[in-house]
Amino acid sequence: MEVKSSTKFIRVSPQKARDVAREIQGLPVSSALDILNFTPKKAATLIGKTLKTAIADAENNYSLDTNSLVIKEAVIGAGPTLRRFSPRAKGSAGPILKRSSHIYITLVGSAPEKKTKAIPKVAKKKSPATPVADAPAAEEAQA
Repeated sequence: MEVKSSTKFIRVSPQKARDVAREIQGLPVSSALDILNFTPKKAATLIGKTLKTAIADAENNYSLDTNSLVIKEAVIGAGPTLRRFSPRAKGSAGPILKRSSHIYITLVGSAPEKKTKAIPKVAKKKSPATPVADAPAAEEAQA
């Protein structure tokens, strides 16, 4: 069972957030949260919030065990860029790009198995084949 969670329009550069996302990809959820808590970057706290949201969704909406969850993928996409200008020499202006990003996290966990009774297959009885009536037509043609 896959559980997806996303956070959009986060004010952190995608390049900086991807460094943190690479560290947690493929890890169990508990160890990924430990890594994010001790990573001294702004992106780590934002990715941690998204990861906690995905864990809560898996537990409440899909009844998955949180101990069995693994991060399948953590993708950071580029969001819109805010353009600002800083005054420079001789009346010119230099651009300042304030980048934003989108965070997508996919978790994989084993779904609780539902016990169902096996229904035995019943073979259908075949009806006997009807003989082809070609013989009377052949006799009439000879006469």
